[in-house]
Formats: sequence, structure tokens, C-alpha cells
Amino acid sequence: MVVHELDLDLDAFEGPFDLLLTLVLREELDLADVDVARIVLAFVERLAERRELDLEACGEFLVLTSALLELKARGLFGDEEADLADLEPEEAAEELARRLAEYRRIKEAAAWLSERLDREADRFFRLGASPLAPEPARRLAAQEPETLRRALRRLAVEPPAVSLAHLELRFPPVERFVERFRALLERRDRFVFDTEVAGLTRVEQAVALLALLELRKAGSIALAQAAPFAPIQVARSEEETRTHDERRVSRWNARSA
Repeated sequence: MVVHELDLDLDAFEGPFDLLLTLVLREELDLADVDVARIVLAFVERLAERRELDLEACGEFLVLTSALLELKARGLFGDEEADLADLEPEEAAEELARRLAEYRRIKEAAAWLSERLDREADRFFRLGASPLAPEPARRLAAQEPETLRRALRRLAVEPPAVSLAHLELRFPPVERFVERFRALLERRDRFVFDTEVAGLTRVEQAVALLALLELRKAGSIALAQAAPFAPIQVARSEEETRTHDERRVSRWNARSA
């Protein structure tokens, strides 16, 4: 809440609070005509509308209001610096008596405030925010029993089971790609992994990469990559190449025999 944007509707002024302060400081508005009590009421009403206590705004408002009250008090009282030497003896005596009476009233007021402070020193205010205005009582409209019965009947029906089939991930077996890559290496010496999995889904590509790593772990293949993120070259390992050549020679000898 911004105190300067507080809208005021007074007898002598209507507008935002900051404009009132500007006019008073420029002496374009007589502060004696300004009702400070109505300004305080307007601020309290704004707080009640917001239903929250803004301590920073309250502190700023207290400072500005106290300054207005001080200026207004100085304007209401006359000049207290009158020179008693320039007055007649009777007038000087009357002025002195008036000042003594005023001093006595101020002293009695200070004593009353001090006594009240001592009397209420052991009282404590409640910590935490309190409502600025009572909450309005909520009254329910007339209810129909039949409508309530239908609503309760709908709530009593067991809801349908929620299907999670669309959340299940079905992974193809790793062995399928292992056999596929072994068959490729039986026909060729090498192949490009990216070319072989180009038409597969992302899940199938991930499983195919796992199959490739399994073959590499078993020592059946050798992997090569020219640069990061470059196509992966897959070839038979040296041991697998010797085994493949021996099997091919054995088959050739068998056919020759």
C-alpha cells in the first residue's frame, strides 16, 4: 500500500495525499482548514479494505500525519515570543499569568500520561495480525433435500479405474539387436551404426546402442569414431576376424571335399 496514493475527500481538499502535502508545503492551502482526523479515518478504511496490516505503510503514515499535526498546531497558536518589555505592566502581568496557566496544564497532562503509562506497563498486546473488521456471517440459501441426495449418490459411485497403459515403455530385447549385428558382420567386415538404426524409434536406437556396447564388452567388435558426434564405425575385432576366417576356410574345405 502506497500512502502517497491515498485518495482524500475533505471539505477543503479532494485528491491524493501527496498533492495535499505539496499544497501545504507551498502554503497554497491553509492547514487550519484541513481535517486531519478525516485523513486518519480514510487511511484506516483503506487498511480495512485490504484486510492486511502493512507496518511499513503505517509507519510512513504516522510520520506524515505527525508532521501535519505539528504544522497545524503551530499555526493555531499565536506568536509566543512576544516581548514582555514592550507591554504595559498590566498587560505583561496578564501575559505572564496566561503562560503560567498554560504551563500548569501541560505539566498536569504530562503527569497524567506518566501515571497511565505506569498503570498499564504490565499489559501486553497480542502478537500477530488481528482482523480490522469482523468477518460477515455467511448464510446458506435454502437447500433442497432431493438435490443433496442426488449429489451424494453421484459421490458414492466408485470411479473407473485409471489406465496407465499409455505410460508403459515397451523395450525390444537386446538379444535381437545383438543377433542382427552379428549377422551383419558375418556378411561384411564393417558397418556404420548410424545408418543401420536410422529408421528406428529413439527407444529402439537406445536398445541397439546397448547391444553394441555388449558386443564391445565381449570383445566381438571394435568401435571407431572420427570426432565427437561423428558416425560410429563398427568392425570385427582381431580375434573375431581370425575366428571368422577359420570358419570360412573350414566351410570352403568342406565344400571342396
